[in-house]
Amino acid sequence: GSNETSYFGPVKNAVDEERVAGGSSGGSAVAVQADMCLASLGTDTGGSVRQPAAFCGNIGFKPTYGRISRYGIIAYASSFDQVGTVTSSVSDAALLLEVLAGVDEADSTVSSTAVPNYTQNLTQGGSKKIAVLKETIENEALDPEIKEAILKAIEALKSQGHEIAYVSFDMLDYLVPAYYVLTTAEASSNLSRYDGVHYGYRNTQAESLNQLYKSSRAEGFGEEVKRRILLGTFVLSAGYYDAYYQKAQQVRRLIREKVEALLTTNDFLLSPVTPTPAFKIGENMQDPLVMYMADIYTVLASLAGIPAVALPLGNNKSGLPLSVQLMAKHFNEEGLLNLSHRFLNE
Repeated sequence: GSNETSYFGPVKNAVDEERVAGGSSGGSAVAVQADMCLASLGTDTGGSVRQPAAFCGNIGFKPTYGRISRYGIIAYASSFDQVGTVTSSVSDAALLLEVLAGVDEADSTVSSTAVPNYTQNLTQGGSKKIAVLKETIENEALDPEIKEAILKAIEALKSQGHEIAYVSFDMLDYLVPAYYVLTTAEASSNLSRYDGVHYGYRNTQAESLNQLYKSSRAEGFGEEVKRRILLGTFVLSAGYYDAYYQKAQQVRRLIREKVEALLTTNDFLLSPVTPTPAFKIGENMQDPLVMYMADIYTVLASLAGIPAVALPLGNNKSGLPLSVQLMAKHFNEEGLLNLSHRFLNE
């Protein structure tokens, strides 16, 4: 995401106003980056909190699916959507999560798993085993300066007493296709309610109900929203449901099983957050596929439903923020926050 398709125009990166702040929660990230607030909230469907946090040099935290209530949020992809936080310190992220997490009768997807005292337990540590997803680091699309920063981060984790293992993740090429088939399918259903009758923009000049539906949705939705609704409707259609939607669900299950297997023998997973630093506004607008592939590293945690965090690694030679991603087992936010706090503060 880049939030360039926002109705209000693109949010500018505070480091370089010619560059994007990331998306979709770019405004949340810049607000913290520019010291306009201590912390902000966003929704993370496939990286929409972690990616802008990485582009802006913040800490972007996505908890386990179902850890925080989604009540009051406009649904995009219901089996992916999760509330996340953008902060400038891990302790702020822990404090926010402690307040936000827990049961809510208004959201049936919220887990009843007990909420630990994240802030009180923040300094607990010990040596952990961290699996580096080899293919994510060796990917040709990864920016060399990001790769260099991540390799230095791995050495820093080693020096802090953690065990590092390089493991194979041979499903990297399936992440983005599976994610976009499933999320657009869910979006086409969720956004069908915005018809000009009950919800959303309404064309007051329409002369018939059919014209009201067509004109309200045609005028009210932007090009990117239309593209995703059309893609989602296509993969759900009778002739293509088995070939695309059902197949993507099967791939998602395989990805989740692979991730759970890796987290049985390792405490955490490590990968980049984004293939590149923040790109220039308008640079990728003509090619949606390039924009979608920017999510290649963040959608893994979303497909598996596990917690993940984007941590800042300083800036590149051009002054643009760099970042690394850590992921943990379901509901091990406490361990993820502890490791992140130790990594950034030792």
